[in-house]
This record gives sequence, structure tokens and C-alpha cells, in this order.
Amino acid sequence: MIHAVLIVFSLMMLASALAAVLLKDVTGSIIAAGVVSLLASVLYLIYGAPDVAMTEAAIGSALTTVVFLIAWGRIKGGEVDQPANRGSSND
Repeated sequence: MIHAVLIVFSLMMLASALAAVLLKDVTGSIIAAGVVSLLASVLYLIYGAPDVAMTEAAIGSALTTVVFLIAWGRIKGGEVDQPANRGSSND
């Protein structure tokens, strides 16, 4: 029984990882990568490592996904400083 659950979660992780790589939408890719991390935390819990599972869920899934989404929103919204226009002169 436990082997079937492990196989199902592993296949879900594989599908989410492929979605993260193949999606054209960056926001969807970030969320799919967060799902991979969340599924990994469930696998850690099944294997009997609740401390690692909680750390992975908090840092790997939640915090990293939120930071990536905020960064992507700032980049997409144009809030990132553009490099100075070098080499151009008004002469």
C-alpha cells in the first residue's frame, strides 16, 4: 500500500517538474516548481522525517515560491532599475 502512495506522489512530482520546465507562462512555472517542493515535503513526511518535511514546506515551497512571484511581478511591472545608458553621448 505504501509503495503505491510513493509511486503516485513520485509521478505527481515528475509531472509538476515537467510542467515547470515546459510551461510558457513564467507564473505557472513558478507555481509548478512550488508544487514539486510541496510534494517533496509530503514524501519526507511519509519517509518519517517530519522536521525535514516542515522545513521543505516552509522554506522550499512557501517562501521560495512567494519570493519568486514577487520578483517576477516586479520585473514584469517594470520596477527593476534599468542599467544606465552607457556609451551614448549628446555630442
